[in-house]
Amino acid sequence: MARSALDVAEGVHPTVRGSPSSRQGEFRRFLSNRRAVVGALLLVALGLSAVLAPVLAPYDPAEQHTAAAVQPPSAAHPMGTDNFGRDVLSRALWGGRVSQLIGLLSMAVSVAVGVTVGGLAGFYGRGVDGILMRVTETVVTFPTFFLLITLVAVFGARVWLLILAIGLTSWPITARVVRAEFLTLREREFVHAARALGAGGLRLMARHILPNVVPVVIVAATLRVAYVILVEAGLSYLGVGVPPPTASWGSMVADGRDYLFRAWWISLFPGLFVFLTVMTYNLVGDGLRDAFDPQQVAARGSATGVEC
Repeated sequence: MARSALDVAEGVHPTVRGSPSSRQGEFRRFLSNRRAVVGALLLVALGLSAVLAPVLAPYDPAEQHTAAAVQPPSAAHPMGTDNFGRDVLSRALWGGRVSQLIGLLSMAVSVAVGVTVGGLAGFYGRGVDGILMRVTETVVTFPTFFLLITLVAVFGARVWLLILAIGLTSWPITARVVRAEFLTLREREFVHAARALGAGGLRLMARHILPNVVPVVIVAATLRVAYVILVEAGLSYLGVGVPPPTASWGSMVADGRDYLFRAWWISLFPGLFVFLTVMTYNLVGDGLRDAFDPQQVAARGSATGVEC
């Protein structure tokens, strides 16, 4: 069957981003950023430690040994034991699975809602844009942290509830970024050409505009994971996060708050995991932003030169 004129046009006229040469340039710019590469390597290591926690953990994370409680780091327990005699290293590895899983799934929910709302608002504009942006502004006005505490207090502390609650309260930033991109891209020549050839609204959004927004969404999603992990750690520290006996980094930090001076390792090591994870996501997110938007890098460089 012969290809339609629209299909031929889409094959001839590539989108602004996403061509092979564009992807190669973005990849080279990312590799040239040493901090981003180090962050990416650390991120892979943290991900593998979470996936391989059943293999890497030397002990059962829930196994209690009262006689071995509050022991400092040693050869048998490299990160010591907590107040119940549980191995801190094993709990940190298993807690990483929970904390990172909540971060990634909450980010997926946030990105899905944010891209949908921002895309529709930016593409259709006018009345649709006004309604969706008012909804977005309403969500922004809610005090997210206290809202999450209220939801957990009412419905109970469950992992799936944390994922949905955090994801459904953290999408407005993504929606605003995606809306701005759609507002710009819908006026580009390749979109007008596709519309003239008969492409409908859904096809224009999915086939022509959305692929050009993906890099921006990836950057926003990477930075949101770090935010979600901090939120989950804060909720768990307050006792309204992941329910015990499931380990998470925030709950482990909370377990050691009464032993800070005589058993510092109980809170220190899971706190370091939180810090390291958030830092690596931020490094990777900044590196991706610089790789996808070289004009921003040049602008910062020229600004630095002027200041000097």
